[in-house]
Amino acid sequence: MISLKNSKLIEIFKNGNMVIPLYLLKNYQKFNLEMKEFIFLMYLYNLGDKFIFNVNKFSEDLGITSNDALSYIGTLTEKGFIKVDVVKNDKGLIEEVILLDDFYNKLSLMTIDDVVSEPKEDSDIFDIIEKEFGRTLSPIEYEIIKAWLENNIDKTLIKEAIKEATMNGVSNLRYIDKILYEWGKLGLKSVEDVEKNRKKRLTAKEQVQDVDMDIVDWNWFDEDE
Repeated sequence: MISLKNSKLIEIFKNGNMVIPLYLLKNYQKFNLEMKEFIFLMYLYNLGDKFIFNVNKFSEDLGITSNDALSYIGTLTEKGFIKVDVVKNDKGLIEEVILLDDFYNKLSLMTIDDVVSEPKEDSDIFDIIEKEFGRTLSPIEYEIIKAWLENNIDKTLIKEAIKEATMNGVSNLRYIDKILYEWGKLGLKSVEDVEKNRKKRLTAKEQVQDVDMDIVDWNWFDEDE
């Protein structure tokens, strides 16, 4: 027979309202939180950046006591993950809210630290892109580049995609990602593959132009009736 607590958990899973990014799941220990505290933080994370302080809702959603909910909120506040503030709502009424700005700041710093600790050969890619863009990369951009490396995309191929984007006057990581995606669809896994593909397309283009010129140079008056 399913207990009340298990029933509540099953309800939460079925509702699909608890999403934990894989990156956070892999690195939650770096936050120096116990698993229960981390799960409560992820529950708050799913509520948004700013929301009403409602202990009854928190305890009801997670099947815990109000005291437990207050304890977790106190711990997360002390450890600098969340902040409780008092604001005026649209109707001018005072209400308590929970803010997750501090959590996002911690997450951003942790992501940057991970990138800095990457092997030198990997960090070169980040340095090259920052130099081309003329600015520091955002945490999201770091994650995109890390995904390339984790998917074993050849570093010389990444550099070639950066070069192509720069030649086209585009300083946008999504554009570079699109280039790598299209090359992947064509089965191009090295700079040599890309060069061969370029030559092939150039040859095909020249052949089309030659056909067009033949049409232009055709002596229509010499055509037999």
